[in-house]
Amino acid sequence: MEIICAKTAGFCFGVKRAVELVFSQVEEHKEDKVYTYGPIIHNGEVIKALEDKGVMILHSKEELEEIHGGVVVIRSHGVEKAIYDLLEEKKVKVVDATCPDVKKIHSIVHKESEEGKHIVIMGDSHHPEVQGIRGWVQGEATVVESLQDIEDLSIPESKKCFIVAQTTFNLEKFKDLVEIIKKKGYDISVLNTICNATKKRQEEAKKIAEQAEAMIVIGDVSSSNTQKLYEICQNACEATYYIQTLEDLDFNQLESVKSVGITAGASTPNTIIEEVQNSVRIIF
Repeated sequence: MEIICAKTAGFCFGVKRAVELVFSQVEEHKEDKVYTYGPIIHNGEVIKALEDKGVMILHSKEELEEIHGGVVVIRSHGVEKAIYDLLEEKKVKVVDATCPDVKKIHSIVHKESEEGKHIVIMGDSHHPEVQGIRGWVQGEATVVESLQDIEDLSIPESKKCFIVAQTTFNLEKFKDLVEIIKKKGYDISVLNTICNATKKRQEEAKKIAEQAEAMIVIGDVSSSNTQKLYEICQNACEATYYIQTLEDLDFNQLESVKSVGITAGASTPNTIIEEVQNSVRIIF
């Protein structure tokens, strides 16, 4: 069996940086409690490893208000401005692990909204990155993810509109939705804020899926960028399988295929990718 493993699979720069920052804080502050505001990344295996080191996750503003002292690491997905303000009030040590690409979007929407523009964010309204971006807008903002959301979009004709995207949004979908918004006649400015790592990962995954008979996508079920990879691969290769770890892989599904492609989300550790790749190679 031919096995094609994506070169871009696994931790991106922002995720690697965030995870390393938390582990370094654990080593530097052995006498203090180390917290992360929200799961540092979307991967259960990594979160468990951090919890084993004593790291605690703060899931809400209310939980943050209850702590006194220690170190708080801001998750890689970023948080709204109000959380920064609260952390400043509490005078705890803050380590910002927000992905630099996400931080740029925070600055952009803050500036553009201060100038009176209506901000349109393309992404999942329930995702922490999008909620964080929304929290830097000074004024009106709308989150859109689908054609139906665009059809329901209602912005006054006199209002200028500024469009950004969640860093892990589907690139082709972003382009399509922007074109549809343009046809509605709004006065828009567009900034494609999908990160380069996401673009390369999606492009490579699609290319591999188009030539493989089966495709394995590895990542946590809560990982947005892995979900997008799965959608892209499934469109190109019907036999696409989404797994979190090797235990989720049904080898019987691969018995009759001659080529298998493997890719993984930006929050998937290399150890898991290598385990899947080696096991498929050994068995077939």
